[in-house]
Amino acid sequence: MMATATAVAFILFSCKSSLSKADKLDLSKTPLQAVDSMYLVQTKNGKIEMRVVTASMQHFDNDSLSYDYFPEGINVYAYTEDEVLESTIVSDEASHITKKGSKEEIWKAFGNVVVKNIVKHQTMESDTIYWDQTNKEIYTDCYVRLYSPEGLIQGYGMRSDERVRNAIVMKPFNNFGVVVEDTTAVVLDSANFIGPLIKK
Repeated sequence: MMATATAVAFILFSCKSSLSKADKLDLSKTPLQAVDSMYLVQTKNGKIEMRVVTASMQHFDNDSLSYDYFPEGINVYAYTEDEVLESTIVSDEASHITKKGSKEEIWKAFGNVVVKNIVKHQTMESDTIYWDQTNKEIYTDCYVRLYSPEGLIQGYGMRSDERVRNAIVMKPFNNFGVVVEDTTAVVLDSANFIGPLIKK
């Protein structure tokens, strides 16, 4: 009888101890899902529109929004209607927020963000970039540098369509007409490589 009472007391104490730890757990800061080595492909009418590659993703969810966090950065590749690589986005970290009850979706890339338009040979660097999927717009209010064949433009704030075809620096300053050497030279993705390299 004494042994049974001791066992019941031990079980009750253990359950109480476990419940107190569970009560302290903040579910809004705990990922409901974690994914390693994620590779996502978005297509339309059988044609590739976008690829997303990341080493890690954490998914959070609460009453008002759904939130994905990419702690090890993200690589985004966007393609033209003819499936030619058009633009890329690379960053140290990223997030994707969807507000429940609305269609609003915002991507945020932050930390050493580099956006390239392969077709137009343009490269943009900033600390933070937002991508509003609802309004199909990429923007930032941070400091930006935009390299192109025409020269260097730098300033604060940028607005562009989501394909980075028409990037505009909102408050430019100290710009240069000719870039002698662009250290952020655009390199084509291997998906667009056809045949051997020709020696010049």
